[in-house]
Parts: sequence; C-alpha cells; structure tokens
Amino acid sequence: MKTFFCSHHSRQAGEDIIGTAAYNQTYILVECPQPWMTETFNSKWVPENLRILVQEVKQAKLPIRFLLISNNGSHKVNSTTLLIYHRKNGLGNGYCQQEFQLASISQVATVVRKWLGDGIPDYKSETTATRDILVCTHGSVDKCCAKYGTPFYHHATTAVSHLGVENVRIWKSSHFGGHRFAPTAIDLPEGRYYGVLDLDSFKSILTRTGDITCLNKVYRGCSILPSAIQVLEREIMLEVGWDWFNCKVAGRIIEENLDNNTILAELTVEKPDHSLYTYLAWLSKYDTKNLQLRGSCDAKQDSIFSKYVVTSLSFAEKKLVTFST
Repeated sequence: MKTFFCSHHSRQAGEDIIGTAAYNQTYILVECPQPWMTETFNSKWVPENLRILVQEVKQAKLPIRFLLISNNGSHKVNSTTLLIYHRKNGLGNGYCQQEFQLASISQVATVVRKWLGDGIPDYKSETTATRDILVCTHGSVDKCCAKYGTPFYHHATTAVSHLGVENVRIWKSSHFGGHRFAPTAIDLPEGRYYGVLDLDSFKSILTRTGDITCLNKVYRGCSILPSAIQVLEREIMLEVGWDWFNCKVAGRIIEENLDNNTILAELTVEKPDHSLYTYLAWLSKYDTKNLQLRGSCDAKQDSIFSKYVVTSLSFAEKKLVTFST
C-alpha cells in the first residue's frame, strides 16, 4: 500500500495556502532538546512545573502559543533560551521580543508566570534585532514535518550561512499547525507564516529580493491579522512589493453575513514616512467542495477548508497603486 503524505496531496490538489496563519497574541518559545512527543509538553526534558503552566494557559483559553525550539547546539549548551514574542494592540509590523538566558529549563515556568502577572520577571532580559525563523520538524505529530521539515531546516541553516545574512537564527520547532503545507515556517518578530517552501523562495524571503510573486505560492499569512484579512493583505503585498514589509498594519472585520460567506474587511496601513492609508474590501467564500483534503497524514477522512477571495477593493486617502477589481 502506497504511503500517504498530506503535504504531497495538498500540492497535487493545488490548494491555496493563504489565510492559514494562526491569529496569536503571544508566542512563548522554550529551548528544549529533542526528541519531542506527540503531546509536546509531555516530552522527556519538559519539567512538571512548565507542563502544568501550559495546561493552565490552555484551560484559560488565553491567546498564547507555547512552542518548543531547538538547534544543532541545544544538547551541548549549559543554558536555556526563552523567547517571548508579544503583540500590542494597534498598528504594528509584528511582535515585541524579549529574550532570557536561563540556567535551566526548570526556571522557565517561574519567569513566564512572573511575565504573565506584571510583565517584569526577576531575570534580566534582552531585546535584540534578531530574526528567529522556526521550521516545524515535529515528526511525531505528522510524518510530513519530518520528511519535509527536517531536511529544510538544514538547507535553511546553510542558506543563512552562505548568504551572510546577519542576526538570523534558524530553529527546529514543535508543531504550530499546517502539516499539509510542510515544510512550513514562522518568521518572527513579524509573525509571517510560510509553507511548501523551497530554497529559492526562502532566499527571497531572507533577503527580501527577487520576484515577490513567489509569495503567491508560499505565503500563509501574518499572525497579527485575522485569517480572512490575511487574504486581503497578500493581495496588496503582491502589488506593493517588498516595501510592504516595512509598513505597519492593523486589520478588522467590519461586517459579515450570518453564514460567513461574505465579509467586509478593513486594513489600515502606516508607511515608514508615517502616512496612513485604508483599504476596504469585500471577501467572499468560494466553492471548495471539489477541494476535499485530509488535514494531516493520520486523518481518517477528508475535510473541506474554507477559502476566501477578494471580490472588490477600494482605497482611501492617497492612492499608492492601481488595482483592477
């Protein structure tokens, strides 16, 4: 019997991956050596106090995503890296970063509880211009993340070295959604999700050069925006070009019909010169009944995933680009 890979199936079906970035307010990344179990925080090196904290946050339904990360040196170092990425309200181009170098992973829960309480842990933090790119390699959750994610992690690490890109760290990561888009990655602090990555598209993302239309295939969306508005953002991004990555944005859904088939979305943009622009767009759900996919390699049946398309777009303030609608 032929082995089924959900990522291969999604590619063959031509699935559009935009609008699949998780809408999170906070990412808490904990350096922890592999292997990682299917239930991530039941893994061998995760202490009980951290396991309890993650469960409490989950039960409270806080908009926080805990992830385990590691790199090729994680087994060798005598410290644990803790990264907290937090999104503030209003216009922004990503998340604020705090980094802690702790003596051991057993200290993580104490620091995070203190941060959740008043935002001022009793440990020295660093705020740097470092770019952290997470590649899911969590094969115990889905075999596509091992088959495609693990080799891509090594290719990405080599690419950063060969291109001489500074202040970029590549991490192996536990599962953050989108098995069927493997290899998949999150680029922090901007919070941009990517999938079905290849080396050419990754190099363009690293350097923000080349033909931006490559993002039409690999861009999943930005996690500071609701999923439907991620569709609108990509539409504008592809027209504006790589300069879009220097803009601050905020999005909201103004109106939606009862069955969510039609949405009126607003995207506010602040350019580096502090000028403000507003885009209004109607987004319509299109027929995906013929695009039934298994969401993971172990799924027992196909699912229908909702997809939106921009059906009309208007622009307020000064017009930067011309769109045909």
